[in-house]
Amino acid sequence: MMAAALCAAGAAAAQTTDNASFDLRIRGISAGSLVFSGVQEGAGYAVNGKLQSGGLVGMLKRVRYDAQAQGRISKGRYVPSSYSEAADTGKRQSQAVMGYRSGVPQVTQYQPAQKPRSYDVDPSTQGGTVDPLTALYATLRDVDAGQECNRSLQIFDGRRRTELVLGAPQATGAGVSCAGVFRRVAGYSADDMAEKTRFPFTLSYAPIEGGRMRVVEVATDTLYGRATLTRR
Repeated sequence: MMAAALCAAGAAAAQTTDNASFDLRIRGISAGSLVFSGVQEGAGYAVNGKLQSGGLVGMLKRVRYDAQAQGRISKGRYVPSSYSEAADTGKRQSQAVMGYRSGVPQVTQYQPAQKPRSYDVDPSTQGGTVDPLTALYATLRDVDAGQECNRSLQIFDGRRRTELVLGAPQATGAGVSCAGVFRRVAGYSADDMAEKTRFPFTLSYAPIEGGRMRVVEVATDTLYGRATLTRR
């Protein structure tokens, strides 16, 4: 479906695909998986992804995130055109659909509906942001050697704004690593902000064929302790 959508746009350009599967562990315990599949053809991209709990942690706490996004890439900048998600964090269940007009997100659906809150974010002020799945795709997809790390993304999911920043690459043998931070910015309650606002993480890349680099591990702080995503 993604490939058909891109071809329908009339782009007669080389196609790049990214299919990735990661195992999630929290405090060394099997906790679930993350998979995504993306297609870039010319400047257009389309991606779908799924995060779900599993293993021992999945028996105790259910977490699931399913999403799809499309857009284009202009001079290395990701510009989404549509996004949809169904999420269950264990604390919160939600569904969201967004379109974009001149780079500004248009929230066409967000459930459950809520009464206005003092910390709500106005979508009309979120021009230049990307959706969460586009941010994941931009961060974890294969890249040409020398294009690792050094990225900053402002993210809006329909209610909350976050920020992802990756620092400069550091050589680690044949690979590369970089330190980053994921930060809550706005749209969170005072209790959520008091709980934690910064989540440091590290990306580890390894070389693959064609002079490309691939993320093989993500190590990060979470609300539940140290977690790792390891590429299968």
